[in-house]
Amino acid sequence: MRSIPALEAKTRFGALLDAAQREPVTIEKHGRPVAVMMSAEDYGALEDLKRAHLRTEIRKGLDDIDAGRVVDAAAVFRRLRDSLE
Repeated sequence: MRSIPALEAKTRFGALLDAAQREPVTIEKHGRPVAVMMSAEDYGALEDLKRAHLRTEIRKGLDDIDAGRVVDAAAVFRRLRDSLE
């Protein structure tokens, strides 16, 4: 993935937009990454993956509930509180 300084991103925004259509571009400020610019198509695909993963995790949780694989929240908090003392 290509990286560019924030000042260059600001001064060459049109070129940055073009580059982001080909691959994600990391924008750095003071040498550290602060943002990533990517195409709208790539962003949409990433959001689709996140939603699919979330649906899978929710389904697993619901299946656990249906199968009786549950934990009493009060007991969990008691164990957590005890471990902190």
